[in-house]
Amino acid sequence: MSGFESIFERAAERKGGNAALQTLLPDVAGSDAVAQLDESRFLAEMSRCIFQAGFVWRVIEQKWPGFETVFNGFDVETLLALASEEIDEIAQDQRIVRNRQKINAVLANARFIEEVALEAGSFAGFIADWPESDLVGLFELLKKRGSRLGGMSGQRFLRNVGKDTFVLTADVVRALKENRVEISANPSSKRDLSAIQATFNAWHYETGLPYTHLSKIAAFSVGKNIEPERLNHH
Repeated sequence: MSGFESIFERAAERKGGNAALQTLLPDVAGSDAVAQLDESRFLAEMSRCIFQAGFVWRVIEQKWPGFETVFNGFDVETLLALASEEIDEIAQDQRIVRNRQKINAVLANARFIEEVALEAGSFAGFIADWPESDLVGLFELLKKRGSRLGGMSGQRFLRNVGKDTFVLTADVVRALKENRVEISANPSSKRDLSAIQATFNAWHYETGLPYTHLSKIAAFSVGKNIEPERLNHH
């Protein structure tokens, strides 16, 4: 495995220099900010990622105000108290995407959040305190205990709520493989994920950069080179 310096230099060259690359790196909220989030925001971002999966993201974003209204601001206690006929009404509401399996996932994840909050004292604190050195363990927990939160959905959810995390996009996986990390093209096994976590831990130790930035820079170092102006606009 090579050091991260060569990856950073390649990404900077592709994006027009160090300064241009820096403009593409998002702010990382930090554990304190994540710990202050309301449960509804965790459920909202879980739901956003679930509905975006396999669908046109733009449509979900356009409809999102309707999602917030129909799902009562994603208030966990309110959703857990819904009667079956009220859930049926939600499933017919044209303000959202009427996918019953994904609607059921919203309600299942409300229960998941409540259960973790009862166990840990706070769902926000639980997510905030989970060590970045074991992100793959958190991915696995979301997959097992949450609903439809495996793979990219769970990873994007964590990124959306401000958790410092890598996201295993196709470009990130390609960057790992090009840097001699022995993983499959679609890494999902315990062996693959352990190798990925170990690599990011080593890069973090080497650079002091947050995992979010390491992930972004790795992605920028390979694949189709989209102009920084287009990325910032997006």
